[in-house]
Amino acid sequence: MMTDDLSRYLNTRAGFRFLVRPARPEDEAGLAEFFTHVTPEDRRFRFLTTVKEVGHDRLAAMTKVEDRQTENFVAFTDDGKTIIAAGMLAADAALEKGEVAISIRSEYKHRGVGWELLKHICKTAESKGVKIIESLEDRQNHEAIEIEREQGFEVDECPDDVRLLVLRKRL
Repeated sequence: MMTDDLSRYLNTRAGFRFLVRPARPEDEAGLAEFFTHVTPEDRRFRFLTTVKEVGHDRLAAMTKVEDRQTENFVAFTDDGKTIIAAGMLAADAALEKGEVAISIRSEYKHRGVGWELLKHICKTAESKGVKIIESLEDRQNHEAIEIEREQGFEVDECPDDVRLLVLRKRL
């Protein structure tokens, strides 16, 4: 356990250990470098649009210390040197509903990082009193959809965009 409630070491079923903590403004450069190791397809899945480079405005938003509604997380290798994942929880003002989004560095996929980070974000949402957590997924993002379904998310059509699905879980 680290010094605050949102920082901790997580262990995957595959035995991989990593550190997750809230993002800080000083993480901006590290996140910029991280996203160069995320495939173009995975960046598209994360931002739901084609993104060649994650720019300063997005990175600043990801590293801004927010209010009670938003938490951005970074996950590091066990030694704390390399960012391997980034996750976000954004809740509405009433903290009734939250949205989650996660990106994984390409060479750290299939190690359980996404699974454990999603669990961590859901626990964070629940501790804030969030009742429902949602994820907007491109229909082609089969891996994320499967992980979310395994963790109890239900799949619905997105009424605004036929390319997307809404995955929803009651906490």
